[in-house]
Amino acid sequence: MLNKYARGFFTALFTPLASWLIRRRVSPDAVTIIGTLGVMIGGLVFYPLGQLFWGTIFIVLFIFSDVIDGIMARQQERKGKWGAFLDSTLDRFADGALFAGVSIWFFTGGNNDAIGITALICLVLGMLVSYIRAKAESLGFDANVGLAERAERLVFLLTATGLVGLGVPEMVLLIVLVLLCLASCVTIVQRMGTVRRQATTEVLGKDT
Repeated sequence: MLNKYARGFFTALFTPLASWLIRRRVSPDAVTIIGTLGVMIGGLVFYPLGQLFWGTIFIVLFIFSDVIDGIMARQQERKGKWGAFLDSTLDRFADGALFAGVSIWFFTGGNNDAIGITALICLVLGMLVSYIRAKAESLGFDANVGLAERAERLVFLLTATGLVGLGVPEMVLLIVLVLLCLASCVTIVQRMGTVRRQATTEVLGKDT
């Protein structure tokens, strides 16, 4: 949902930076890798140490690499499949690091098992959401629908985690994670239903 409405804004915002990087002979792949490493450091180093606010700030500095590398690839007219594969694969590393980092902290120094467990459930459901789309596309279907896509999950997680780092009650983060779990479940159903309808239509089309 956020991809649909915010992509134009962020494309315009980061196009000058993308152009500057191209002039410096930086490749889109390098931006993808560096961005992912930055997010993973924030998630697996800052968060487990309890630095929820500064960890979020650090992550935000790198999270938009996912937009910048796409702009660079389009400007350079790169149409190969490698970039898309690398981007999608490293996104899973980044997502895993964020939810795992939150979970680690609240299982240890944060002393809030409810948040730790819910973060792990969000991690598993988020991977399922991404897997369903990837599998659908590999079979020739379109599953780019849903209430809680990657952008929504990251925005709500980072916002709630950063606010808790500033002193907002932990219950806020727990509520956000529970809502993300529910939204992810809805998204899974939506994507499976969408693929089911396409598969049924395909079979009926072959029978006529």
